[in-house]
Amino acid sequence: MQVLIVKTSSMGDVLHTLPALTDAMNAIPGIRFDWVVEEGFRQIPTWHPAVDRVIPVAIRRWRKNWFGSETRQQRCDFKRQLQERDYDVVIDAQGLIKSAALVTRVAKGSKHGQDCKSAREPFASWFYTHRHHIDKQQHAVERTRELFAKSLGYTKPDTDGDYAIAARFLTQPPADAGQYLVFLHATTRDEKHWPEENWRALISLVAPTGLRIKLPWGAEHEHQRALRLAEGFPHVEVLPKLSLEQVAQVLAGAKSVVSVDTGLSHLAAALDRPNITLFGPTDPGLIGGYGQNQIAKKSSNNMMSTISANDVFTLLQEPQP
Repeated sequence: MQVLIVKTSSMGDVLHTLPALTDAMNAIPGIRFDWVVEEGFRQIPTWHPAVDRVIPVAIRRWRKNWFGSETRQQRCDFKRQLQERDYDVVIDAQGLIKSAALVTRVAKGSKHGQDCKSAREPFASWFYTHRHHIDKQQHAVERTRELFAKSLGYTKPDTDGDYAIAARFLTQPPADAGQYLVFLHATTRDEKHWPEENWRALISLVAPTGLRIKLPWGAEHEHQRALRLAEGFPHVEVLPKLSLEQVAQVLAGAKSVVSVDTGLSHLAAALDRPNITLFGPTDPGLIGGYGQNQIAKKSSNNMMSTISANDVFTLLQEPQP
């Protein structure tokens, strides 16, 4: 059976889709997947053993110059690549009008997605041949697992979901695996940032333990923050700019991770790394870390500044199973 997945973004949403593929792989021998995903996340689907082909899409970039000649050509090339195969099933796990109209609508195959009461944007369901009711009061991972089970005709397992990517990165662990922490300090929204003085206080508390701290970054303003956090601390390493796969390799070797609410936090969860995620205005209930040893530290008043370094350090010292 050949299946097309439409799940384009964000990083956390893409990662949350992986356990559904594992369920399907275990339930239907020989099933294979192609996956339409935003170009910035194209590496993630390749990590799963059931994925044959990744078809990158650039909706975020194209909409900046939708009718430009280069954009029009890229859209035509994407459509041609998308329609190279006839699929047994097309699963739209995004539930948004733009992805349903631009991708799912033109794909070849029986189209499945959430019904109007379940999808994030109800009108997206217009583009599906088969519409499935999915209970909203469950974690995003479980919602996607349920959608795949109903679309492909098997019973969703009662066991916890398995991302099936950790083993890929543990075959060649870093030489210093287990001897360092990773602090994921970067996120998109200002209100989700933990103040720099709190990060530096935590860095200071870690110093006597002998553990090193690694700080990844993506954009230049995140690089500058990492440099400020590391200043004066010899046990802190600001990493060079890394690809997503390289970041995953660093995370896979970490003893523990401390993160704000960001896509890389979900990557740490997918890699089964102990992870303390700090939440201010966002609710971890249905979209928080899904996996082993995931701790959500929620502020008492939705202000990130009220989470103390001492509280986080105490959680770091607790023994892991």
